[in-house]
Amino acid sequence: MSIVEFRYAPITERPRPGAAIDARNHVISLRRRAAGSSFFSAMHLLPAQRRRAGRALYAFYRELEDIVDGDASRSLKQILLANWRSEIGLLFTGRPQHDVTRGLSEAVRLYGLRCDDFLAIIDGMDARTDIRAPSFVELDRYCERRAVAIWRISVRIFGEASPAGERVAAELGRALQLTNILRDLAEDAARQRLYLPREVLQAHGIHATTPNWVLAQPALPGVCRDVAMLAHRHYAAAVKAIGACPRHKMRPAAVTLGIYRELLDKLLARGWRRLDEPVRIPFVREVALALRHGLTGR
Repeated sequence: MSIVEFRYAPITERPRPGAAIDARNHVISLRRRAAGSSFFSAMHLLPAQRRRAGRALYAFYRELEDIVDGDASRSLKQILLANWRSEIGLLFTGRPQHDVTRGLSEAVRLYGLRCDDFLAIIDGMDARTDIRAPSFVELDRYCERRAVAIWRISVRIFGEASPAGERVAAELGRALQLTNILRDLAEDAARQRLYLPREVLQAHGIHATTPNWVLAQPALPGVCRDVAMLAHRHYAAAVKAIGACPRHKMRPAAVTLGIYRELLDKLLARGWRRLDEPVRIPFVREVALALRHGLTGR
């Protein structure tokens, strides 16, 4: 079986450890790729057992993203995502077949992780159509599935299953996803996707939804500033929610919030005329933010 065949084979047909391609090596490669993720880096603040759970969650999420962002046809992507729905069903009946879900089985048992949250993440990877200028309702549903659901799982891994932890997930997930949307405008447009909300576009006189055309409009900076302000409101609400939780449990959330909020500020400072100019936080600064928020949990 070739590398391509392994990637796109149904889960139950992938080779077991010891075969020509070892699925365990695939999981390891996903973990290596996670090294550049602020979310993954924040997981290092957790005790070893919870850290393993965070790594397994990240590996699951990367599997899904690789399907959606890959070159397979839409119909094949739908099949692959359906396979993952089946695999999550097996995970929650105690019979996981894939190395990624085997890695999650301990976390499900120890931290009360919920099946519906995993299924919501898969639903957020909808491969049937390319999203273009969703309504506010559609965008919020997308954020709920794509980011909030993973943070609902994460806060339980952190040890915070209270209503305050749920609020952290709801606000921080939305803030992060809106930041990602603003950061990835050009990349998404190349894939014929446009996540800027329809109502904001129309308020600025943009009524078309063709991604590259929208990004070339003089009114784009105003649209992006409005979306950035919405993200900032979610960050502010997430700060309050984190403050209602025990400090030692919210360190990873506080680190991620601090890093991404600075990323949003850098996007605002760069503006929206040079979308091909990447915005990054220097490694030294990211370490400083991680230390600051990791030590305080705020």
